[in-house]
Amino acid sequence: MYTFGDPALWLPIVFAALMGLSILIYVVLDGFDLGVGVLFPFATPDEKDRMIASIGPFWDANETWLVLAIGLLLVAFPAAHGTILTALYLPVAIMLIGLILRGVAFEFRAKAPTNHKASWNFAFFTGSMMTSLSQGFMLGMYIMGLEYTWATFAFACLTAVFLTVGYSFIGATWLIIKTDEELQLKAVKWAKGGIWGLVLGLGAISLASPIVSSRIFDKWFSFPEAILLAPLPLMSGALVVLVWLALKRLPTKDDSWAWFPFAASVVLFTLAFFGLAYSFYPYVVPEKLTIYEAASAPESLFIILIGTCFVLPTIIAYTALAYTVFRGKATELTYD
Repeated sequence: MYTFGDPALWLPIVFAALMGLSILIYVVLDGFDLGVGVLFPFATPDEKDRMIASIGPFWDANETWLVLAIGLLLVAFPAAHGTILTALYLPVAIMLIGLILRGVAFEFRAKAPTNHKASWNFAFFTGSMMTSLSQGFMLGMYIMGLEYTWATFAFACLTAVFLTVGYSFIGATWLIIKTDEELQLKAVKWAKGGIWGLVLGLGAISLASPIVSSRIFDKWFSFPEAILLAPLPLMSGALVVLVWLALKRLPTKDDSWAWFPFAASVVLFTLAFFGLAYSFYPYVVPEKLTIYEAASAPESLFIILIGTCFVLPTIIAYTALAYTVFRGKATELTYD
């Protein structure tokens, strides 16, 4: 039996929170640059250069958070790592191929002859789509308990589409901040379309989660939990309305509200994440393994925590530095 102050109780919670934080930051940061890649077919060649310039200083550093999240899962919850990655082996492999393709295309499009540039642009788009769709599929299967049936497979495919559209939405809101003139107008139009995919995705996940698990149903709809949870959907609905109203008024002459759709989308993703975290706690593998059952020995976790106390602030610091140094509008793309 656990007692207050027992490392076997609080260390798994700390590592679950650190892993959750890493996943959330990754989804937000890499989500917008994946979204920019997904939007590539709707842009002209010159606009594609501008779009690349808007994510150029950030995209590879954003993926550090994915490495950190998977690393924490491996060392802190090895039993869960084996179960999850075994069930999701194929989509994980597709995601990794997509990330590699994006990285290669990002570099080669800058050096390729003009007549080959379109091919590398298509490769960048393809890698972005592969990564986004595979992540959405993994999310859907995780919510369904990692069980492969026709129904869970169909839901995972639906989630894959909705997450990809959600990424395109947050990517469009990023372009609203980083660009101007015609491309910014296009980004506003893209965001108006993408927001409905995000809303449908959140709605589908919200409907499926309590249906799949009676435990989640009780956590959502029993008293007083239902009242405590109510602010999440209410705040999400209010934010969607505010974003839609903001998009209808953008761009403004002084560009003063260009930041709002992106900031609101970050909050929307955060609210959705906290809703999922609340629903699945204390399970790290839905209905199979809790964070306490899957956790490494407290002695190991304590040593890992010491290392994390050095690594995490370093990652946060250079991420903040990059976004500070390269703030403002994206300029013309050059490789001189």
